Amino acid sequence: MSETIIGCSCGQTRLAVEGAPILVSECLCNSCRAAAQRLARLPGAHNMLTPHNSTPSAEYRKDRVRIVFGAEHLSEFRLSADAGSRRVVATCCNTPLFLEMKGAHWLSVYLHLWPEQTRPKAELRTMTGDLSDASGLPADMPNLKSHTVAFYAKLLGAWIAMGFRNPKIEVPGKIAA
Repeated sequence: MSETIIGCSCGQTRLAVEGAPILVSECLCNSCRAAAQRLARLPGAHNMLTPHNSTPSAEYRKDRVRIVFGAEHLSEFRLSADAGSRRVVATCCNTPLFLEMKGAHWLSVYLHLWPEQTRPKAELRTMTGDLSDASGLPADMPNLKSHTVAFYAKLLGAWIAMGFRNPKIEVPGKIAA
């Protein structure tokens, strides 16, 4: 299985992703949009939202993502102290790397980490039901109001293939944005 090395803007933090992602999507939930907007205000950070304010990511099994180097730069960001999800940021240049949901066996690795020519292409937009008006979204891919049964089936299939394991990702720091 092939391995791809991706990483932060300044190159001090690198991840390896193995094989193909479970799914490639753009999320329009309130949480993803709010987190992306707050993270974009960190010093030196870039806005990772698409022109229609979605957060694009590739969902990978946790056992197919590893920190190659720069783990000392990892910090977690949560929208609130009791939030069930965390975004992991490379603080060397304030590049958001991935989203981890509490108890999840996958990571949503942000697409801006890949060079544009090798970046995985989004298959669908999800959580458009959180928008007050989704009519302005392009029709270039399915625009789904919420996660579908097929979405959850792909995640379940990945978890079965992992032997129902849920590897832990150690993140040494915390940031407020």
